[in-house]
Amino acid sequence: MTIAYVDSSCLVAIAFGERGAKALRRRLDSFDELIASNLLEAELSAAFAREGVALDRELFAAVSWIVPDRPLHAEIERVLEAGYVRGADCWHLAAALYLSEDPRAIAFVTLDERQGVVAGVLGFGR
Repeated sequence: MTIAYVDSSCLVAIAFGERGAKALRRRLDSFDELIASNLLEAELSAAFAREGVALDRELFAAVSWIVPDRPLHAEIERVLEAGYVRGADCWHLAAALYLSEDPRAIAFVTLDERQGVVAGVLGFGR
């Protein structure tokens, strides 16, 4: 079973038909399961509001949610030791570490270059 943690940047790109969106959709479709933090819902909602477009909730249909039941101190520290990322990007990486203690077991899919570099340093699959 192939699992990918999907960052908000990917669904925003698909939703708004950004360059490379079709290839990205095919890539996401290649995984058996897509997982994201529920922060994705707020980020996607904000992007749609910024563009003045009604939110397409179908974008969430293929996503399973991870909702940590404890603070992610250890995971956040691990992320920031791997490299600096902004708060929301840090949260997504920490949530993915919460999902799998061994980052090699899952892919981390993002279009954010800095977040992708840190995900690689942490050992996530691409």
